[in-house]
Amino acid sequence: MRGSHLSRTRTLAAALALAASGAVALSGCGQKQQTVGTAPPPPKKQDAFERRADQIVRSWPKVSPIAGRQQALLPLAGVERPKNTDVREITVTVGHSACDIRFGARSHESKDLVVITGWGKKKSAKGMCAENLATDRVTVRLKSALAGRKVVDAATGKQLLKG
Repeated sequence: MRGSHLSRTRTLAAALALAASGAVALSGCGQKQQTVGTAPPPPKKQDAFERRADQIVRSWPKVSPIAGRQQALLPLAGVERPKNTDVREITVTVGHSACDIRFGARSHESKDLVVITGWGKKKSAKGMCAENLATDRVTVRLKSALAGRKVVDAATGKQLLKG
């Protein structure tokens, strides 16, 4: 009989200890609102233009042209001088293949530079193409005003415009 009294006391003491620790743990529950976020997305893999633009920004003004012609980095044939430095659009002339079904221009902006390149997408790898050069004007929208930044061709590394 004596042993059963001790086990009942121990069980009661254990139950009280668990209840007390649970009360302490839950005492802050509902008092503060916590915001739980998701983990940031993994870094986006840079394409050929983004790698080249970062290289130009890091090593400006000592930039050499890229070797060979790449569809993602077509040289620009020219740039129109904007009317003022508050503009957020620049019009460039992209030299692309006459066989391209789509073409355009992209930009990468830093504090001092706006790096721009032309790009083209061919119709098909099959069949013949005369590979004649075509030039077209394309408007590039900037994230912020030109405001005195230099405009650089990503393919050649040459400064096209001093903003």
